[in-house]
Amino acid sequence: MSDNKKAPKAYELEAGTHYLCTCGKSKNTPFCDGSHQGTNCVPKAFEAKEKQTVYLCACANSKNAPFCDGSHAK
Repeated sequence: MSDNKKAPKAYELEAGTHYLCTCGKSKNTPFCDGSHQGTNCVPKAFEAKEKQTVYLCACANSKNAPFCDGSHAK
């Protein structure tokens, strides 16, 4: 995978609900670690139906957020 900052990154996720950081303070980015406490930020929840490798969008243009749809390449 490219070292392009807008390229997606692969993550192995267990089935269940996962939360993306929206405050920029998490030490476990892109996932929430609770660092938003005391702010107006709310983590973005998403579901993994089964254990799987997912590619999370890093360009903020995906129409299938939080998953990559290839928009970074356009």
